[in-house]
Amino acid sequence: MTRAGDGHESPYDRHRDEARPSAGASDAAASDAGPPRAQPAETGPAETEPDPRFTMANERTFLAWSRTALALVAAGLAIVQLLPPFPGVPVGRHLVGIPLIILGAVVAVAAYVDMMRNQRALRRQKPLPRSVLPRLLAATIGGVATVAAIVALISATR
Repeated sequence: MTRAGDGHESPYDRHRDEARPSAGASDAAASDAGPPRAQPAETGPAETEPDPRFTMANERTFLAWSRTALALVAAGLAIVQLLPPFPGVPVGRHLVGIPLIILGAVVAVAAYVDMMRNQRALRRQKPLPRSVLPRLLAATIGGVATVAAIVALISATR
């Protein structure tokens, strides 16, 4: 573990530390400064370049979601094109495969939107927004699994 000020902290940490005055300096400055000055109105939150490690982690997360989206599309296509038809349920392959293809497309777009929102929050030094992707993925895969089980049970009884 490194100590503060030993040169191993990120530029982001050094920048934040330099912006904070020490307690003694702020007390002395407050007594000598006279009346408080009006602060200029800000047009929005100031944006700074985040630590590159955070940007790269954000991009790696986007790439992981993109791989997941690609796997969903490939699995959906494989189910629709390569799985033998379910006896007694002629649309069974489509009931299972098409939602996976659609979910893959939605995950790909949502991953990009999340990456951009996260990058904006990092630049503004705000908390990262919550992602809808884990809930969306879990709910849709749970629904597709349920449909797949129902289709398999129906075809087994025929």
